[in-house]
Amino acid sequence: MRGTVIFASSLLLLDLLSTSPSIFAQSSPPPSEEAKNVEALVNKAADLINSRGAAAFQEFRKKDSEWFHGTTYLFVYDMTSKVLLNPAFPAREGTVVTGQKDANGKLFHDALIETAATKGSGWVDYMFPKPGQSNPSHKWTYVKSVKIDGVSGVVGSGFYPD
Repeated sequence: MRGTVIFASSLLLLDLLSTSPSIFAQSSPPPSEEAKNVEALVNKAADLINSRGAAAFQEFRKKDSEWFHGTTYLFVYDMTSKVLLNPAFPAREGTVVTGQKDANGKLFHDALIETAATKGSGWVDYMFPKPGQSNPSHKWTYVKSVKIDGVSGVVGSGFYPD
């Protein structure tokens, strides 16, 4: 009888693991200097936006600055998914990105906005091309809610762990 109980418990665990992978989903990147730096950058940018509004965007566009270098850049959306700032992909500015999916089918823009709207700040992972590339890579992005000249929005930045 005891062997049957252990076997049944093992089957239940295997079933749980195969049908509910999200219970083990990672909600933030593994601790790293890069993750810490991105979070600090977004928090500093949020403070600047909250105090200076959209006028802060001019600083964020400067290439080879603390805000925009290598694969590091800030982006800002309003809560309707309109891109207000994206110096790495400037053609996106002014577009509405709601409903767009990454290579794995994740509604990542929606997830970024939802995270900022419901939690105030947090991490989201998805697949996205590095600046200058077209093939998607795994990316972790930290977002924070902001007020841009009195209008609710979200600022974020991310990094590619690979």
